[in-house]
Amino acid sequence: HIYIVGDDSVEGCLPFVDLMTDDGSAFPKDIKINPVEDVAVLPYSSGTTGLPKGVMLTHHNLIASCEMGVSNELIKVSDSDAIIWVLPLFHLSGILGVLLISMKLGITIVTLSKFEPKVYLGLAEKHKVTCLVIAPPIAVFLIKHPMVDEYNLSSVDNIICGAAPLGAGHVKSLQKRLNNDHLKVRQGYGMTETAGISTLCGMNDKCVAGSVGGVVAGCLAKVIDIATGKILGIGRDGELCFRGPQVMKGYLNNEAATKSTIIDGWIHTGDIGHYDAEGNFFIVDRFKELIKFKAFQVAPAELEDILLTHPEIQDAAVIGVPDEYAGELPKAIIVSKTDTLTAEDVVRFIDGRVASYKQLRGGVEIVKEVPKSPSGKILRKLLRDRERQASKKKY
Repeated sequence: HIYIVGDDSVEGCLPFVDLMTDDGSAFPKDIKINPVEDVAVLPYSSGTTGLPKGVMLTHHNLIASCEMGVSNELIKVSDSDAIIWVLPLFHLSGILGVLLISMKLGITIVTLSKFEPKVYLGLAEKHKVTCLVIAPPIAVFLIKHPMVDEYNLSSVDNIICGAAPLGAGHVKSLQKRLNNDHLKVRQGYGMTETAGISTLCGMNDKCVAGSVGGVVAGCLAKVIDIATGKILGIGRDGELCFRGPQVMKGYLNNEAATKSTIIDGWIHTGDIGHYDAEGNFFIVDRFKELIKFKAFQVAPAELEDILLTHPEIQDAAVIGVPDEYAGELPKAIIVSKTDTLTAEDVVRFIDGRVASYKQLRGGVEIVKEVPKSPSGKILRKLLRDRERQASKKKY
């Protein structure tokens, strides 16, 4: 049967409330499955660098990921703990964090269908929320918006940020803005293809600002050279690869994509990063999104992190725009908090903080909103497509 939530009038479907009030007879007794091979959920990858693909996650993948999250203290547990959740529940963060881990541990969950600042802050205050699970755009809101000062968030002692890298400067700004010396800002790293988890800074770990933590129990990691595939050592940037029971079975009806992503049991993430001597991992960027300026590589996330430290910039994205001579030029798309900020101001701001090849030679565009996916990832492909269309109109 197909059960749906919120509407009991869809032909061929049954309302979920019927299942909740059933005496047990609706559950078949002769179900036989292979937990390792049989698919339990079919979420879709974000599609930020290509067409969306169905990710086949088995029962084994999900239970492994859940146990990894629990054993590595993704969420601490006490009678007073409460989480406020605004990220999509169809996203792997929601499947893992809410539908698996939080329910397994019996933690209070306050859910919102979308992010509305006043509602979000009001519910966090009302329910004395102890943990915020956020993406970087919400972190920027908490750091910069004056509305935050109107609410009492003293109960919050734990923030988990995922979906995209959060710079070290923002971690420190969060701690300062919420005025809590005991506030722990943690990051983790995972993909839909790894059932949501690969690295994490645990509650009892010493979290290094800007790091996504160490490899979770039961998972292996390596960093490889993009060109040669050679394994790299401490502090060397390369592609992150993981291996473990949480790695997907493959992409639905797409054997070619599966084979190019999972090689000898290792999932190749397409993300660039490194680890330090203590085993803390740091995400630099996606190599498919790196800007190639002459012989240099420019990481958009690095420039975005710097741009967001400007007091008049609310949000920012950086892309590479085609250039016949240099290959690509870094361009910033920003949301301004004021009417006085100019593109020239932004260029000068960056010029004094980065190497010459990282400067905004592609210019600055001031917009009302930076397009993002429901999980908070910048839709760079959409921005690049817009740039190409605009270039065509010029000529």
